[in-house]
Amino acid sequence: MDKKLPVIPDEREEDLQNLHLADRADLIVFLAGNQFMLAGELMQAFQKQYPEVENIFYETLPPGLELKQILAGGAMFRGQVIDVCPDVYTSVSLKSMQLLEEKDLIFNDYFVYAHNRLSLMVARGNPKKIVSVSDLAREDVRVSQPDPEVEDIGHYILNMYLKAGGENLVLTIMQDKLSRGLTRLTTVHHRETPERIMNGQADVGPVWYTEILSAQQKGLPLEGVEVGEDLDQHEEVNYYVCRLKKGLHQENGKKIVRFLKSGQAQDIYKKFGFVPEEF
Repeated sequence: MDKKLPVIPDEREEDLQNLHLADRADLIVFLAGNQFMLAGELMQAFQKQYPEVENIFYETLPPGLELKQILAGGAMFRGQVIDVCPDVYTSVSLKSMQLLEEKDLIFNDYFVYAHNRLSLMVARGNPKKIVSVSDLAREDVRVSQPDPEVEDIGHYILNMYLKAGGENLVLTIMQDKLSRGLTRLTTVHHRETPERIMNGQADVGPVWYTEILSAQQKGLPLEGVEVGEDLDQHEEVNYYVCRLKKGLHQENGKKIVRFLKSGQAQDIYKKFGFVPEEF
């Protein structure tokens, strides 16, 4: 185990579901965190079909942070070491799959099972009247921005900025405004950005469309601003799933991977605003 373990923020307990079962789980899944809104329903449906899989520990942290856990052999959470290896890992980064494959940590049968797109989250009523990605460069607009170092969505967002306004827009948001506190980075954007906007600490945050839909379904005072099909990355955003060779529950790992291809699982993804994959 690498002594330099990544640190899971103390306040992210809700992204570590059934942590108390980790050492006796029948299945361990590192689910890309932007699926947090459907994870519970997905796992319940899976267990209904496979009741023998009684105890599941699953994470809904950013996949970049989960990748660091896998590579380091664990993570620190509230001073304690979580040293489990997932049976299954999902990510929106093909590079993550390729890296794990190069290190011979996963089986080479990983595949795409869903899709998503980018949007801008703002407070209800859009008080800053944000209508485009370029508005994030305005002096009166505070941005809650995923950190590309730990959040794969960050790379898609940077590409969106580049397409919308070139290097100048990227530098304005990611360097100039960041240095002055007008851009603030997140570690777990799907939790932090809504909180910041509702608390008046940010005016806008680039997020997955599904996170805006989830917030509205919960009745939160948030809404979305569409960025347009030429910028929302809908053709690039693929959700990949793989199985880890060191996972202790290989057969159960195969079951949930197979379940993700099912019509029942795909219907759950569609219900929460994801674009299902054709199988």
